[in-house]
Amino acid sequence: MDNQEVYMLIDDDGNEKAFVELFSFDSDDFGKSYIVLVPAESEAGEDVPVLPYSFDKDDDEGVLTPIDTDEEFDMVEEVMNTILNDEQL
Repeated sequence: MDNQEVYMLIDDDGNEKAFVELFSFDSDDFGKSYIVLVPAESEAGEDVPVLPYSFDKDDDEGVLTPIDTDEEFDMVEEVMNTILNDEQL
């Protein structure tokens, strides 16, 4: 995961952790862009937590917004499963 932008997120305990982009995509249905992050120190094939967020591509500050509706999360989860389970992608 070299040469990827690192996202520093703060957990519930106030600890700063590094994450990198696994993939990103746009949704016409919700009119948003999404990014899926994984811990920066994770290894290929390792079972790691994934963190999906919505974001504004045109915002230079890089603000990530948590997904807050079940419908939106279900859509993101479906895209994640398709991408992560399709060997051709």
